[in-house]
Amino acid sequence: MGEKDIKPGEITPEETYLNRATFLKASIWAGTTLATAGIYKFFAGLPAAETNSPANAAGSDREKTNSLFEITHYNNYYEFSTDKARVAEKAKDFVTTPWQVSVGGLVPKPRTFDLGDLMKFAHEERIYRFRCVEGWSMVIPWRGFPLKQLLDKVEPTSRARYVAFETYLDTKQMPDAGDAGIELPYVEGLTLAEAYHPLTLLATGLYGKPLPNQNGAPVRLVVPWKYGFKSIKSVVKITLTENEPPTTWNKANPREYGFYSNVNPAVDHPRWSQGFERRIGESGTRPTLPFNGYGDQVAQLYAGMDLRKFF
Repeated sequence: MGEKDIKPGEITPEETYLNRATFLKASIWAGTTLATAGIYKFFAGLPAAETNSPANAAGSDREKTNSLFEITHYNNYYEFSTDKARVAEKAKDFVTTPWQVSVGGLVPKPRTFDLGDLMKFAHEERIYRFRCVEGWSMVIPWRGFPLKQLLDKVEPTSRARYVAFETYLDTKQMPDAGDAGIELPYVEGLTLAEAYHPLTLLATGLYGKPLPNQNGAPVRLVVPWKYGFKSIKSVVKITLTENEPPTTWNKANPREYGFYSNVNPAVDHPRWSQGFERRIGESGTRPTLPFNGYGDQVAQLYAGMDLRKFF
């Protein structure tokens, strides 16, 4: 992807990469329902097992990041395969250059961004918990930029209340997409306040390397307080809308998958409990944290809402 500034991370083993990573300063603006500001601290010289997690934020607990192998060899990406262990193999020849992301809808300045444009945004290193609805989780060191930076370029109008996303689909490169069992192309959505929250990331890499194909190259959404299927991969289209946009899993099975899909141990999946999770690489289980442990940062977005109804 031509990222000159991440060369050191590309030649450093993942076990030691975070020892040398310097987390960039970033001003924080929390959108329409949360008006706070802050600066990310520098984290250097910490062993990977003790790097502050999940968002390089003060007060977070310390958790070991998953290895690069674990992160890149256990993936949900139905366009390539429904077998998590085979996605990496199936996606290895996926062509991600050139790439464009169109941003339009209720904006006065619609624009199409290519990879060069995306790389001009101020990138940061962030370590996030990542929790999937199936009950497994990881801790992943992402590299990317707040979605807010991109949305500010198109200036959403006062009518814009939601942000819709669409992923790339090419049945020539994804010959097994017809066996996915869901309608494609994959679509997702957030409220505008969620999209503008400082934790919401457009990721372009992990462990200091360009984003691997199986993890959603070249650019994907990461919303760490929601179940993983909300973090749509290989984004090609973003649309600002007035009405709640359709989302793939909600269309497929609205009884099991709601629009909001916040991590909530008190709301079980109809076929299994969400009260516990299995961290990849560990034996046993651990209790699931409300909002995946990000409640202090994001609970304000849902003040007054019935989170059992709006699941």
